[in-house]
Amino acid sequence: MKKVFKKGLGVIGATIALGLVLAGCSSSSSSDNSVKKIQDKGTLVVGTSADYAPFEFPIVKDGKKQIVGYDMMIAQKIADNLGVKLKIENTEFPSLISELKGNKIDLVLAGMVSTNERRKVVAFSKSYYTVKNVLLVQKKDADSFNTVASVKGKQIGAQQTTTQETIAKNQLKGSNVITEGVLTSLTTELLQGKLDGVVVENEIADNYLKQFPGKYAIAKVKLNTPKEQRSVNVAARKGDKALVKRVNKVITKLQKSGEMTKMFKQAQELQSKYGK
Repeated sequence: MKKVFKKGLGVIGATIALGLVLAGCSSSSSSDNSVKKIQDKGTLVVGTSADYAPFEFPIVKDGKKQIVGYDMMIAQKIADNLGVKLKIENTEFPSLISELKGNKIDLVLAGMVSTNERRKVVAFSKSYYTVKNVLLVQKKDADSFNTVASVKGKQIGAQQTTTQETIAKNQLKGSNVITEGVLTSLTTELLQGKLDGVVVENEIADNYLKQFPGKYAIAKVKLNTPKEQRSVNVAARKGDKALVKRVNKVITKLQKSGEMTKMFKQAQELQSKYGK
C-alpha cells in the first residue's frame, strides 16, 4: 500500500507540475497583447520628429497642416495591416524613447538608428534603410573642410541624442560640438554663420542640396559610420514582441514588392513639391 501510495503521489505531482508548466506557457504567450490593445482602441499612435525630410516633415495641404514623408508612409502601411487608424505625435527627437516607454506612443518612426545603447531600452524591427553620415556646410566653404584637422576649433552642430552627435564628438576632435533638439534649427544656424558645419545623414544632406543648391554643400572630410549606427528601424517597447513581429511582416512585404523604394521616391517628390 505504501509503494502504491507513493506512486500515486508521483503521478499526481507530475500532473500538477505539467499543469503549472502549461499554465506558465499560456500566461506568457497571452501576456503580450500589444497588437490587440491597438486594435481594441482602433488607433496606432506613432511618435516622430518632423524635422527630417524626406523621412518626416510638415506640409500644409488644403489649408491643413500634415506630417508626411517616408516614415509616415510606412506607418500608414502598418496601421492598415492592423486595421486601425493612424495618429501621429510630433515631438523633439530626444524625447521619443521616453514617450515610448511611458506608453504615450505605440511605435517610433523617426529615421531612428538601432544603436547598441538604444537596444538596451527598446526593441527594434528589422532594418528598412541604411545610412552613412557627412558634414553639411555652406557652399562657400565646400573646399575648406577636407580633413579632420581642418575642423579644429570650428563650431559643428549635431542633433541631440543622435548617432550624428556621437560621430561628431568621437571623430571631429578639436571641434566645438553644438547640439540642439531640432535639426532644422541647426541647418538654419549654419546659414546664419553661427555654425561652420552640421553632421547629418547623407540622404538628408542630399535633399538640402536639392532644395537649396546655392546655399549648402557637402564637405570633403570623411566621416566613418560604424556598422551598429547604419540601420534605420522602427522602435517599440521591449515587451511588445507581437507588434514587432507584425511590423516586420509589413516591412518584408514592402521590400519584396519594391513598394518601399517607390515610397521613398514619393517622399522625395513631396519634399520637392512643398520645398522642404
